[in-house]
Amino acid sequence: MSAKRKGLFQRFLDMVEYVGNKLPHPVTLFAILALLVIGLSAVVANLGISVEHPGEEGEMVEVTNLLNAEGIQYVFSSMVDNFIGFAPLGVVLATMLGIGLAERTGLISACLRGFVLSVPQRLITGGLVFAGIMSSVASDAGYVVLPPLGAVIFAAIGRHPLAGLAAAFAGVSAGFSANLFLSATDPLLGELTIAAAAIIDPAYADGMNIAMNYYFIIVSVFLLTFVGAWVTEKIVEPRLGEYKGEYREDLKGLDPIEKKGLIWAGVSLFVGLTLFALTVLPANGPLRAEDGGIIQSPFMDSLVPIIAILFFIPGLFYGIATKNIKNDKDVANQLSDTMAAMGMFIVLAFTAGQFVAYFAETNMGLVLGVYGAEALEAANLTGIPLILGFIVVAGFINLFIGSASAKWAMMAPVFVPIMMQLGYSPEMTQMAYRIADSTTNIITPLMTYFAIIIAFAQKYDKKMGIGTLISVMFPYTIVFTIAWTIMLIIWMVLGIDLGPGSPITY
Repeated sequence: MSAKRKGLFQRFLDMVEYVGNKLPHPVTLFAILALLVIGLSAVVANLGISVEHPGEEGEMVEVTNLLNAEGIQYVFSSMVDNFIGFAPLGVVLATMLGIGLAERTGLISACLRGFVLSVPQRLITGGLVFAGIMSSVASDAGYVVLPPLGAVIFAAIGRHPLAGLAAAFAGVSAGFSANLFLSATDPLLGELTIAAAAIIDPAYADGMNIAMNYYFIIVSVFLLTFVGAWVTEKIVEPRLGEYKGEYREDLKGLDPIEKKGLIWAGVSLFVGLTLFALTVLPANGPLRAEDGGIIQSPFMDSLVPIIAILFFIPGLFYGIATKNIKNDKDVANQLSDTMAAMGMFIVLAFTAGQFVAYFAETNMGLVLGVYGAEALEAANLTGIPLILGFIVVAGFINLFIGSASAKWAMMAPVFVPIMMQLGYSPEMTQMAYRIADSTTNIITPLMTYFAIIIAFAQKYDKKMGIGTLISVMFPYTIVFTIAWTIMLIIWMVLGIDLGPGSPITY
């Protein structure tokens, strides 16, 4: 029986991969989708479909027509801004300046070889997933840093590099709402939840706090680390099979010059960390918020350049110590080579940026979300089926709207009051939303970093397409969703607070 189920599941993944890879190149696909949104906006707008904005009582939202005079003007006048404003573009390129120098001087290779040779291989998969989950403290930077590093680590120990990339991507994205620490996501979503709760009960909202899911997300880290490692080793790697690509990572030991370079790099990294710590740890640190906070502060807003610098400085000192950098021209050339290697991503960013911007401009995502909320409310579900139904609806909406905060700004004013009236706390509703949002990130091409993951994967498989990546990541979505939801249900049954002063029921 189990063998039959496994066979059916593998055939299903094969079908996903086959159908997905019949799609055009991602650059072409995003261009087609952008044109499709333009055409569809005209059709839907002419049908006169409108919905009431969930956050603004009495305000009606209609689909914006991008094929009338104003729409056509927007399409052409916004094209450059859509490209420049594509969320991952600046983050990726800025971070890669630091990572690229560290890679091209040999620092990353030396660190990875030292890591692989010193850590038991049975812990590497779990360690990679764990690092991905924890990277949400650094906001979106984990998308740029960990998937390519995971691929290199797996290649270095003779495992399929795409399995390493997948494990890291699953940790970073599917586990985005789990962490041992509070991250920028907590206040971002928490403030929206508190505002939505005030619609029903202002007094209750006054007693809420942004750490409302903290206990649950701590435990989630360990659950998802175990589950992510299991999926990688039992489902993803066997499906990928033996790696037969051209890329190989040398696993030789460190020579004396490399060890000297690592010492220089380590000292420079320590100095850099110390200097940055002085900007945020003292109460009057320049990167603290005006009220002295850290979670919402210039420090959190500066994580991308900080990470880039913390890669750049050790890479520079490693290159000097190992004679891979002799003058400033060597640095400039290596940075230039790094940017040249990002050419495909830059092209992807242009077409993807148009599609994302046009979809947002048309309001079709907002209309779809409101109809989904109405469908869930009309189903008259209660108890665990209600929570499961909400997770399904939120996960479905996430396939079309990538931004977690944008979706929650739309959904919270609708769902939080509904769930409160049915006896569930705003804290509970938010946690259910976070599960649905995180676990489906890795299977939607509309997720802003999906394009960069494809670009990273094509280093190891030049034929990598959207279908292949989705088929690789789909098992993580299924198993993460099931395991995380079961954990939430157990939490409900036991009646444990989700965070400080944050009950399950209202």
